[in-house]
Amino acid sequence: MITYKEKVEECVQKVQTLCDGFQPEVGIVLGTGLGGLVEELDIKYDLSYEKLPHFPLSTVESHKGRLIFGYLNGRKVVAMQGRFHFYEGYDMKEVTFPIRVLKLLGISALIISNAAGGINPNFQKSDLMIINDHINLMFANPLIGKNVNEWGDRFPDMFEPYSNDLIEKAKEVVKEHNLPVHEGVYAAVTGPNLETKAEYKYLGIIGADVVGMSTVPEVIVAVQMKLPVFAVSVVTDLCYEGALQPVDLPEILKNASNAEPHLSKLIGGLLTKII
Repeated sequence: MITYKEKVEECVQKVQTLCDGFQPEVGIVLGTGLGGLVEELDIKYDLSYEKLPHFPLSTVESHKGRLIFGYLNGRKVVAMQGRFHFYEGYDMKEVTFPIRVLKLLGISALIISNAAGGINPNFQKSDLMIINDHINLMFANPLIGKNVNEWGDRFPDMFEPYSNDLIEKAKEVVKEHNLPVHEGVYAAVTGPNLETKAEYKYLGIIGADVVGMSTVPEVIVAVQMKLPVFAVSVVTDLCYEGALQPVDLPEILKNASNAEPHLSKLIGGLLTKII
């Protein structure tokens, strides 16, 4: 029976073959409604997830399911247009499978974006928030099970899950472009339902600024593999008292789309500063 490690390595070999050895420097994970950044890319290779052995397939309508290689602001990048969520029925190892693949393809930094609900009352729809820490309420972990020592420590330290160096570089971009960007804590839940009023209140009490259904599993794996991470949330709905209203997916996607120009400037600018 093929092992998880062998599945990852087989996928890496296939990708390298399909891309003629193109070696990306930075990996980018595009969240819900944020796939438009791909339009900024000088695309060299565009691979459907279906072509990649053992690669999961996205079941969320707003996630395209493409691994795109090319150039963005002069840097060689690989972008995931479509990520995987625990609520889709995948286990945590499947959710984080692509991060293992990207690391073994040679990336030296990982940029993650996501759509999230704003809990901090200072946030507005379509605002950006740089993630400087997280609270894991998913009650599952991609590192459970036999450890692959070549990939990292059995007990990785989470003192700095989000690279302070990348955060400081991103702040330089924010200042240069005068972008409306906050900084704060991301709470990860399983979903797929949105939270109750009491749950939103609880999340605010324990220190969360936004809440979403992704990112943390990917960050845990990246940290284990010693891959510096920068992550940013797009506030797609307001979840604090006085602003909380029923929302639906079309509105979330619209608010995410409205943030794309600022997100593109932030990520594009950050790429020019990553050494």
